[in-house]
Parts: sequence; structure tokens; C-alpha cells
Amino acid sequence: MRILDLYTCQGAAARGYELAGHMVKKVVDIDPQPRNPYPFYQGDAIGYVMSRLPVIRAEFDFIHASPPCQGDSDCQRIMGRTHPDLIAPTRFALEQTGLPFVIENVGGALPKLRNPVELCGTMFGLRTYRHRYFETGGGFTFTAPAHPRHTQPTVKMGRPVKDGDFYHAVGNFSGVDYIRRDMGVEWMNRDGVRECIPPAYTQYIGFQLPAHRRSLAA
Repeated sequence: MRILDLYTCQGAAARGYELAGHMVKKVVDIDPQPRNPYPFYQGDAIGYVMSRLPVIRAEFDFIHASPPCQGDSDCQRIMGRTHPDLIAPTRFALEQTGLPFVIENVGGALPKLRNPVELCGTMFGLRTYRHRYFETGGGFTFTAPAHPRHTQPTVKMGRPVKDGDFYHAVGNFSGVDYIRRDMGVEWMNRDGVRECIPPAYTQYIGFQLPAHRRSLAA
């Protein structure tokens, strides 16, 4: 299937869909993303969709969107910083396309997401918990794998990370190379790793897309 990835950052979500066998045809971000390896358009994601609805319906089969989550992060709230809420405007734009989609975000955004599915690194053998939540739309749904119990402590921020450690990649975290290898995002820098969805999450979602397409054809 032909994938459009909105708010792409350095391309981790796109990599997962590619690993699942799909074509990442276009990625969009408002900021330059020189590390992103996919066909890139710099601009406002919502504006990109709303100004190209007929083209998007013809050229894409599925849309992934990860609106910036800073406004819903604990750190930003503690520091008293405000950020625009893009979840509802993004949903509205995606609904106009008529295509299946997911909207991904962090736990702080749960009240804004509709019936989201939770994914965790332990579901995919990663050494991080990194919970992310996925609202589905356009007729697409999926269920999460079994969620293992959280029994492993994470290394405190700034402490050295050793092979096998569970990590929490926030702030000025240590063990960048180890974390890149574990997530499978070796091309990304620290800033990209800090914000990214592990590709294993979107690879799992990508594996569900053929069944969705078959259900439409039945």
C-alpha cells in the first residue's frame, strides 16, 4: 500500500511501514529533516492534506500522522510551556480524505484520542517501554499484541547504559548508539531518537493493512 506519513520528523514511523512491505510514497514535516531518507515535502501537514484532497485520494492508500506531542508531555506542562493542539485539526483533515489512517501520540493526549490502541516496546522485544497510543479511522482498526508485565527497571537519566539495560530516552539521555540499535533507527541523531516511534510499532500496524484491504474487497 502507498503510505503518506505526516509530521514525519526523521522517519522512524515510515521505516516501520516500509519494513512491513509498503511503499512510503511521501513524508511531510514543517521543519527541514535532512536525516529523513524518504521522499520529503516541507510544509504544514494539515495544509498539505486539505489543499490536495483529490490528489491524496488518488495517490495514497493509508495515512499515518504523529502530531507534535509537546503540549501533552509531562515535562512541558511542568515547565509551563504551551503548544498548539493539533490532534483534532489533524483528525478533521484525515477524515476528509476518506482513507484509512492512524493518529499517534503520547499518554498525556489520551483524553483527546478516540479509542486508542496502546503499543509498548516490550510487545516487540525492545528494551524500552515507550508507550504510544494510536487512534484509528477511515474504517481501519487493529488490536495490540499481548502486553508483558513491566518487571525491568529503567536506567536513570544520565547514567551509563549497558547492553541488556532498559532505557528511557528522554532529555540528554545516555547510550545513544545502544538505543539506536535497539530501536532500529541507526540513521537518526539524539533529537530524532528522543521523539521517535520505534519502527516495530508501525511495522506491526503495517502487517494489519493487507487484511483491511481484503475486507474492503470482499
